[in-house]
Amino acid sequence: MATQPKARGSRVPILVARGESERETRPGVKVAAIAWLVAAVYYFFQYVLRSAPSVMMPQLSTAFGLSVVGVASIVGLFYYGYAPFSLVAGAGMDRLGPRKVIPIAAAVAGVGALLFATGNSSAGSVGRLLQGVGGAFAPVGAIYIASKYFPPSQAATLIGATQMFGMAGGAAGQFVVGPMISNGVGWEAFWTGLGISVLLMSVLLFLLLPKDKTPEKPGPGVGIMKGFYVVFKNPQSILCGLIAGLIFIPTTIFDMVWGVRYLQGAHGFDYASAVLRTAMVPLGWIIGCPLLGFISDRLGRRKPVIIGAATLLIACLAWILFGRTDVLPPYVLGLVAGITSGCAMLPYTVIKEANPPEFGGIATGVVNFLNFTFSALLGPIFAWVLQYLSIGSDEMRLEHYQMAFAPMILGVAIAIALTFLLKETGAAARFPLSAPK
Repeated sequence: MATQPKARGSRVPILVARGESERETRPGVKVAAIAWLVAAVYYFFQYVLRSAPSVMMPQLSTAFGLSVVGVASIVGLFYYGYAPFSLVAGAGMDRLGPRKVIPIAAAVAGVGALLFATGNSSAGSVGRLLQGVGGAFAPVGAIYIASKYFPPSQAATLIGATQMFGMAGGAAGQFVVGPMISNGVGWEAFWTGLGISVLLMSVLLFLLLPKDKTPEKPGPGVGIMKGFYVVFKNPQSILCGLIAGLIFIPTTIFDMVWGVRYLQGAHGFDYASAVLRTAMVPLGWIIGCPLLGFISDRLGRRKPVIIGAATLLIACLAWILFGRTDVLPPYVLGLVAGITSGCAMLPYTVIKEANPPEFGGIATGVVNFLNFTFSALLGPIFAWVLQYLSIGSDEMRLEHYQMAFAPMILGVAIAIALTFLLKETGAAARFPLSAPK
C-alpha cells in the first residue's frame, strides 16, 4: 500500500517530461526552419544588391561621371564593408542571437541602396559600403541558424542550401535586372525600389525571427576576444579562408563585375546574350552549392569534393578566357563553372567542424572575412591592371582580359594545393564506424 503512491509518483514525472520534450521538439524544429528560411531570403536580397551593378555599368558610368574602371572601384567598396563586418556579425550571433542583429543589418543595407540611387559619387560610395556592412550579416546569420539548430550530418547540405538562396539572388541580379534595364527601367528607379524592398525585409526579419533564449553566460575567460583568438590561432581556420577566397574570386570579381563587359568587349556579344551567359554562373551555384554539400555529407568527407570540383573549375575558367566561343553549347561553360565553384562553401562547414562549437558564429564570420578580404583587396587591382593594359581606354580587347584575369586560374590551383593541407573533418574521418555507406 505504501509503495503504490511512490510508484505512481515516480512514473508521472517521467511521462510528463517525455510529453513536454516531444511538444518542445516539434515546434522547435519549425521555428528553426522558419528562422533559417527568412535569413536565407535576406541573403537572396543581399546578392541582388551585390550583383546588379554588373548589368548596368555604362549607365552607372554616365550617372556618376566616372570611367567604367572608376565605377568598378565604387562597386568594389561593397567588400570593404562586407569583409570586416563579417567578424562583427559572427560575434553578434554568438553573443546576441540573430533576431537582435540581422534586422538592423538589413535596414543598413536598405539605406545603402537608397544612397546609391542618388547618382552622387560620394553618396553612392557610402551607400555601397553600407550595403556591404549590412549584407555581411545575411550569410553569417543563416549559416549560424543552420549549423546551430540542425543535425551535424546535415551541415554541409544546409550551408550549401543557404548559399543557393544567395546565388539565386545573384542570378536574379543579372538574369532579371539585365532585361529590366534594357527595357527602359531607370537604374535610379531600380535601386530605389530595391532599397525600399530591403527595408521592408528588415521589418519582416524582426517579426519572423524568433526571440532567442537568454544566451548562456560565457564561462571564466570565455568571450568574444577569446573566441577570435581560438579561431584565428587555428591554422585550419586560415586555410579555410584562403581556399574559399581563391575559389570565390572568379565569381565575385570576374563574373559579377566584369563578366558582361568581357563578353561584349572581348567577344562581341550583344548586351542581352552577355547578361544571359554571365547569369549562368550564379545559376550554377544554385545547383552546385546544395549538390556538392549533399555529396560531401553522403561521402562523409570534404576534401575530395573541394579538390575535384576546383579542378573542373580551372578547366572552365581556362576555356572561358582562352577557348573559342563557338565550340561548346552557349551556356554550358558558365553553368558548369558555377556548379563547380560551389565547392567554395565547403570550407564554411570545415571551419565550424574544426573549431569549438561555442564559437560557431565567430568561425563563420572569420571564414567570411578572410574569403571576401580577397575580393576587397584584389578587385581594385584587377581594375587597375585592365586600365593599365588598355592604356586608360574603356575599350578593352580580349588579350587585355586574358592577361588581367589569368592569375585567377593560378589562384584556384593554389586553393587545390592548400586543400591537401586541410585536415579532413567529415563524418568519415571523425566517426569512421558511423560514416555514411
